[in-house]
Amino acid sequence: MKKTKLILASASPWRKKILTDAGIPFTTEESGYGENMDLKLPPRVLARYLALGKAQAVATRHKDAVIIGADTFAVFQGKLLGKPQSAARARAMLAMLSGETHTLLTGFSIVDSKTGRHVSKTVATRVTMRKLSSAEIASYVKTGEPLKTAGAYAIQGRGVYLIRKIVGDTNNIAGLPLAAVLRELAKFGVEV
Repeated sequence: MKKTKLILASASPWRKKILTDAGIPFTTEESGYGENMDLKLPPRVLARYLALGKAQAVATRHKDAVIIGADTFAVFQGKLLGKPQSAARARAMLAMLSGETHTLLTGFSIVDSKTGRHVSKTVATRVTMRKLSSAEIASYVKTGEPLKTAGAYAIQGRGVYLIRKIVGDTNNIAGLPLAAVLRELAKFGVEV
């Protein structure tokens, strides 16, 4: 396979870590794409749409590269849960998810800036939280970790303690469903 420049269109340290740990050479570049969670699209479609927007924004700045864009959010009882904007919102999200099962969706898009070819997919992971006390929620929110992640918890940090059961790709919860991404990258000629 040819050596292809791979760019991760993300500022997420978790997505970067997932690709780094997989031994994939890449660079990162923030897309500057404005996420709009209020679009009236079904959640799976919205995840792909936002991921494609991020990847295409970076693709316009490169002549010959393959770009990965991704967007992750939780869905519970039809509500989209992105990153909480405050500690109060994080506490409310965690209280709502306590003892319940929700779905973490990551949409990812891969764009070849040279040809314009692209693919977009959505991966779902089901997560069941433990029943959390108000004290546990308050203590976790004080760490600051919930403010940086969709659904107000980070599986790659202390948030793993909040989880009772996971069905699906655990990397998806951290923001990048690695197995699915690698399968698609291979189709774009990226050495995996």
